[in-house]
Amino acid sequence: MTSIVNNIASVKGFTCWGAHSGVKSMRRDLALIYSEVPASAAAVFTQNKVVAEPVKISREHVKRGKAQAIVCNAGNANACTGEQGMEGARAMVKTTAEELGITESDVIVASTGLIGEPFPTDDIVEGIKNIVPKLSNRTSAGTLCANAILTTDTFAKEGFINFEIGGKQVCMAGIAKGSGMIHPNMATMLSFIVCDVSIKPSLLQEALNECNKKSFNMITVDGDTSTNDMAAVLCNGKANNEEITSKKSAEYKLFKEKLEEMMIHLAKLIVSDGEGASKFVEYAVVNSNSEERARTFIRSISDSDLVKTAMFGRDPNWGRVVAAAGNSGQPFDYTKVDLSMGSSEKQIQVLKAGTPQKYDKNFMKKLLRESNLKVIMDLNEGEESATGWGSDLTTDYVLFNSVYTT
Repeated sequence: MTSIVNNIASVKGFTCWGAHSGVKSMRRDLALIYSEVPASAAAVFTQNKVVAEPVKISREHVKRGKAQAIVCNAGNANACTGEQGMEGARAMVKTTAEELGITESDVIVASTGLIGEPFPTDDIVEGIKNIVPKLSNRTSAGTLCANAILTTDTFAKEGFINFEIGGKQVCMAGIAKGSGMIHPNMATMLSFIVCDVSIKPSLLQEALNECNKKSFNMITVDGDTSTNDMAAVLCNGKANNEEITSKKSAEYKLFKEKLEEMMIHLAKLIVSDGEGASKFVEYAVVNSNSEERARTFIRSISDSDLVKTAMFGRDPNWGRVVAAAGNSGQPFDYTKVDLSMGSSEKQIQVLKAGTPQKYDKNFMKKLLRESNLKVIMDLNEGEESATGWGSDLTTDYVLFNSVYTT
């Protein structure tokens, strides 16, 4: 992943902007990304049974496999808002399409912010009308766009990669938001990725589904899955490579590898900005019978409040890790397990084949003072592995969320 000298505005055929529409008092709150040609489109959405109005619309639009614009407001989730909210989401789509001269079904719409608040349709519609003439491919426009989708985030989350496919230079860039309501199976997070590669829409959707399992579905902050989660990808073919149409091709495998790299990068940025978090924790489960089994253990461990509070308190209480694994719903024999924990640079083995190991607890506590920690569980049963990321649970998180709407 390169440093952010380039961003989503640097990808061929895409322009964007981020502006203040008045929904939020002090920050930009409206973002628009536009492809000058129809693009292959794919998206994944929240698994929550309570679904925001824009998600309902975007789910239908993306089924076509084509889109040309993404419009997103921050400051109001447009969730649990009834017909008034649905009318607002439709107005966002209609206005975007009219101002850009594209069809409504080519617009992906998203919202993020407070749930249950009346949707400020008029402000956002006026904001869209103002934003379209300002669309730009300058990197400053990409930065404005990345900032305009934030809510409780403390920094913009961006990424950029360039690589070669079929002798053609390909660029991929993404932005994301999220710091609270973060839980496996997506969370209060949005991610928009653009690329100038040419790829068949069905393959793009398949690649996104697979990469999502290893990225956004492997992060957690607080165990809550939002009503608004969305990760969308647009690929407009402006790199002029031969269209990727086969899953077995080297070109598809390379594209999927780069998409996974981008999504993991953005996912880790989300965790690093977790509300009130003081620790970034990487969890690895290795030598499992299956990758999905390993992922299930990680989700159970990383989402345990007792594990997260131990990380916050620099407490080497490895029993909480084992207990959380045993609560995963998977068959689990801890007597075969090796367990190590510590900083990202150095881990100490605390369990070997289920037997507690002697170690210097003071040194372990010193390691756990670091802001980047790592926990490795070896199941000693197979050859598959998985990795996930989480934060600690702090008093600042409790205080922040106890007064969030006030």
